[in-house]
Amino acid sequence: MGSHLWEKPHPEGRVRSDPALPPPPQELEEARRWGGARELGPLDGNVLRWGGLLLPNNPPYNAGAFRFELAFSPHHPLSPPRARLCTSIYHPGVDAEGHVCQPLTSTQHWVPSTRATQVLQDLLLLLDSPDPQRVLRQDLARELRDRPELFHRRAEEHTRRHAEPWPEP
Repeated sequence: MGSHLWEKPHPEGRVRSDPALPPPPQELEEARRWGGARELGPLDGNVLRWGGLLLPNNPPYNAGAFRFELAFSPHHPLSPPRARLCTSIYHPGVDAEGHVCQPLTSTQHWVPSTRATQVLQDLLLLLDSPDPQRVLRQDLARELRDRPELFHRRAEEHTRRHAEPWPEP
């Protein structure tokens, strides 16, 4: 099935596509196999809300793991999911409430065939490579641009204080 829509049997035996269904179970399994996140699964049994730990690869964030939530719209896949970091982070692309600057999931850029794994990969890329152009916190973007050593030192210290330890493999 090349489509992102989950096909379910129609009562009369025909198959119909229903865009208001959660991501199919194989999409969750695909995301679990990806490896950039751990403890990935539905939150409180709600298949429209996934949670887990992101595992950054690069300093200053690879000193810890970051809890996240991925909330799917009831109109999935026609509407993008929303990612939020639940762990405090010192990052120009993440605001104090954990909302992330993720163009991939903006309504202008969203493509219904985008997989959940791609959203998570993009979120991890944001953490691994802070970009002064993908900004929700101007003060941190300025600091990253003008005083990168100070930014990295503060981000690493913040990570050590707030992030969770990496889970065992």
